[in-house]
Amino acid sequence: MSERPILVVGGGPAGMEATRGLAAAGYRAVLVEKRDELGGTPVSGSYAALTPDFRDAGEAMAEMAATIQGDPLVDIRTGSRVTDASGQAGAFAVTVEGPGGSEQLEVGAVILATGFQHFDPGRETQQYGYYEYDDVLTLVDLERMLKTGQVLVPSTGKPPERLCFIQCVGSRDRQIGNEYCSKVCCGVAAKESIEVRKLVPDCRVFVFYIDMRMYGYWEPQIYWVSQEQHHVNYIKGIATQITRTKDGRLLVRGEDTTMGRPMEVPMDMVVLSVGMEPSPGTIEMAGVFGLALNKYRFIDTLGGALDTVTTSVPGIFACGAATGPADLEDSVSSAAAAAMKAIGVVRRAALAGST
Repeated sequence: MSERPILVVGGGPAGMEATRGLAAAGYRAVLVEKRDELGGTPVSGSYAALTPDFRDAGEAMAEMAATIQGDPLVDIRTGSRVTDASGQAGAFAVTVEGPGGSEQLEVGAVILATGFQHFDPGRETQQYGYYEYDDVLTLVDLERMLKTGQVLVPSTGKPPERLCFIQCVGSRDRQIGNEYCSKVCCGVAAKESIEVRKLVPDCRVFVFYIDMRMYGYWEPQIYWVSQEQHHVNYIKGIATQITRTKDGRLLVRGEDTTMGRPMEVPMDMVVLSVGMEPSPGTIEMAGVFGLALNKYRFIDTLGGALDTVTTSVPGIFACGAATGPADLEDSVSSAAAAAMKAIGVVRRAALAGST
């Protein structure tokens, strides 16, 4: 009995890496992506450059896609989604809806790489005025602007003289239920602050933070570089409100916690460092496959620190930001682990069928 193909759901960095790993090991893979192109959030969100190495995001995702496109072991289904599933490890039946209609596939294992969505800063509170003021942006909004090669104040069309980042918007917040750190926001803000200073050298850039969380090599790669080479100002403080001044600028109110005093700082642009939440696709696929979610509605994994990809249903694995906040390095590493475990499932099923 030959091995059944392995289904990968999600065509972002984690999904593409899992698919590449399966094919490299000689196993067939079916990659299902709901969007019309591969690349995931870095492409759909129009990311300018990756953190921390500033590599062009579009080029990097295209390179990943090229490793699987045209591979005879890979069946790529874009503009498609999984709508139903049944069976067990080694023998799943899944229904895929795509441009050509509905098709049932027999697969041996499943890898979910359904990613995340960015926190909507206007959903829970309007204290930052995201929907009220054009000049209040998110990291994603600024990333799109950086991709064009220009940073301009939306309300005036002029380069900003003063721009600030506000950290931990939608993360580390017990009131809204997102108690966790989203892991990448500090690094992305540091990367973007460097890009702003390069494009607008006269702009003064500030980062208001609870505490900066730069893990691994991000500390020397972007954090110290942003301060020492690009003169970004980091201020330990809590921003609580944004209003308009009479001259049309933004006024950031809060507390400078280092000095222990209130602060009111005028800005031309404010960038909210929004965190990660489960994507609608993650929650949807958990329902289709009957997977347990954790308290934050990411896919729950069972092995703790020693197994970050095994889910509550045997034969189904999850990787990347489908299981919680993750950067690109985490995502591709967990994708490789998920691929190896999925191979083990289909290999054992094939051996059992041949005896």
